[in-house]
This record gives sequence, structure tokens and C-alpha cells, in this order.
Amino acid sequence: MRVFVAGASGAIGEPLVAELIKQGHSVVGMTTSETRAKILEAQGASAVIADAFDAKEVEMALRRSEAEAVIDELTSLPKEQSEMPKYAAGDRKLRIEGGGNLFRAAIATGVRRYLQQSSGFFLKTVEGTLADESSPLDVDASPGVAAAARTYTELEARLFSSNAIEGVALRYGFFYGPKTWYRPGGSAADMVLHQQVPVVGKGEGVSSFVHIHDAAVATVAALTAEAGVYNLVDDDPSPQKVWLPAFAKFVGAPAPPHVSEAEAKAMAGDDAVYYATKLSGASNAKANRVLGWKPRRLEWLQIKDQ
Repeated sequence: MRVFVAGASGAIGEPLVAELIKQGHSVVGMTTSETRAKILEAQGASAVIADAFDAKEVEMALRRSEAEAVIDELTSLPKEQSEMPKYAAGDRKLRIEGGGNLFRAAIATGVRRYLQQSSGFFLKTVEGTLADESSPLDVDASPGVAAAARTYTELEARLFSSNAIEGVALRYGFFYGPKTWYRPGGSAADMVLHQQVPVVGKGEGVSSFVHIHDAAVATVAALTAEAGVYNLVDDDPSPQKVWLPAFAKFVGAPAPPHVSEAEAKAMAGDDAVYYATKLSGASNAKANRVLGWKPRRLEWLQIKDQ
């Protein structure tokens, strides 16, 4: 299949392009720089330099690619996790406006299938249960989380707004592995090393992660599976009180401190409390069943079990 990847040089872009080529697909990667274009070409993909905010440029690039499918991995995220609040507005603008140009171009050029990056960690479900693909995004959460949830809700609404194209929503968990925040040497690890991430209250917020390479494998499988929504998360949704100490051990950090919800709110705001106490983990049962996908066990939980 001829596949057009937007955001081809992002964190998931490199392993995704590699997996597409490994599986025999022809890949055109969209990027914004000549340096990144050369990296894509070295991987065996074709590269196109285009500005997602230029609708005509995007449509021209997509038309020339003759793509049958588009994978939208457009993001604008910082290298340092702590800087995310500063990047949030720009990230939303790229996903909504730039991604909107890409989506409309896909319809205009007759692309058959459109895969959209979404979120598997801001989902709302009944307390004590895992979210499935019918679960909505939590637009009533703390301010920053609610804003992100609204963005993903808009992306999914756009994705399924037209009968002219087959939509696939990829609800990824928190990425970990090479070139992500959650790896030894990554920004999340650095924050844990400096005791900046405490267990908050009872630490009952459940996080779902996914290794960046497993996410790429699942994404490629979704190219030819039934359209719809998929939770692409690992088998180990864990409360903060479990995964955070294990992650600290994994990256060689001291055990994280414990603080009350009130202390966390005063130090870091409502979003920090939400992440630690309110997040709902997600089930990957549908992806296991339909895609035949089996992600690896979360690496730091393996360390914990030893």
C-alpha cells in the first residue's frame, strides 16, 4: 500500500516508517526540514517538505504521492515534559488546523483510509474499570487535561465526519522507549531523579503506556483492519503508586516522595493531582483481538517483579 505519513520525523515517526517499509508498504513522509527529509530517505522512504498550515501545499504534496492511506501523527511537543504547558496551544493548533488541512486534502485527493493519532490516557469510565473504545474523552477533567481531551474529541469527530473516507482513531497510551520522555535519560526520568514527581495521595490514578515500537506495529496493522477506534496500550495499566516507584527504580532514581493531594495542588496545580489520582487506564482487548497485536510487558514492571 502507498502510505503518506504526516509527522514522519516525530517520536513515533521513525519506528512507524521503519515498520511500514518492513511490511512492504511504500512510504512518503511529510516533514518541515531538509535534514529530516534526508533521514527519511536514508530509511528507504520518499520525503516531501511541506508546511501543514499551507492547505494548497499539503494538497499538492498528497496528490503527488498518490497515497491510498494517510497516517496523521502531527504533533508539536517539547523535549522536556515540564515544558508541555508552554507548547499546548501550538500543539493544538497544529493538530486542529494543520491536521484539518491534511484531512480535507485526503478527501479531495481520493485517499481511501485515514489514521488519526488520538489519546488512550484521558478517557472517562466508571471508577475501578478500564476504558474501552466506547469510552469518551474526559472533557470535564482538570483544566489542562480537559483542554487536551477536547482537542482529541474534536480530532475524532472530524475523523468520522465524512463517509468519503475510512477513519481509524489510534488511542495511544503514554509513549515510552527510544526518543520518548519515559526512558533512561529522558525528561520524565530526569524529573524522577530530581524527586520532582511524587506519589500523590493514594496514587490511584491508572496510567496506560505503550512502547513506541509496539505502537508502530499496531498502527501498521490498523491500515488493513476494520475501521473504527482502537486503544493501543500495553497489558499493564497500573496506578501511580505502583508504576512510579517501579519507574524510579528502573532509571536508577531514589524512591519518589509522597505528598497529599492538597500539597500537590499547591505545588503543581490541579492537573498534577488529576494525573496521579483520577486517570483511567484503558483496555487493549479489541486491538489484541482484531489486530492480532500483543505488546510487550511494561519494562519497569518487569524490574519490579524481579
